[in-house]
Amino acid sequence: MADLRFVVRHAKAGRRSAWVGDDAVRPLSKAGWCQAEDIADRLAGEHVTGLYSSPYLRCVQTLEPLAKLLGLAVIADDRLGEGSSLEASLALLAEAGPGAVLCSHGDVIPDLVGGLVRRGAELRTKPDWRKGALWVLTGSGDGDTGIAAVAAEPPPTPRPPPKS
Repeated sequence: MADLRFVVRHAKAGRRSAWVGDDAVRPLSKAGWCQAEDIADRLAGEHVTGLYSSPYLRCVQTLEPLAKLLGLAVIADDRLGEGSSLEASLALLAEAGPGAVLCSHGDVIPDLVGGLVRRGAELRTKPDWRKGALWVLTGSGDGDTGIAAVAAEPPPTPRPPPKS
């Protein structure tokens, strides 16, 4: 079995500028919940061992359908929060180990992927930073990160949200 880890950019949550209140509690939109369900469907067949999320609500919610499907808890970790350092996210990636799914933000994920590439991981696809995009990290068991390659998968194809 391959040593795979997954990094997900949180699903759609509407525009930050349109949200009134603390941005940490901005929830997924209807379209975002559809993306989260599709992400769960995509990862359901993988050997997922743990779910780690930024404490921001939209990140936790992105992993909730997968958590329900697999019977796992979503573990909120500040090292995936907005503004988190590369060293912090690399440390969590190493601690979480093979099979981990990490959900974070548009500032953390490019920094993490770039850091992995600078440390020797092969970038196998064009980067995709959109909401709902998935990164597959392939481990090698050696080097300072243990990650040999990174590849992006596009966000799920938008589908109409369910009628209320």
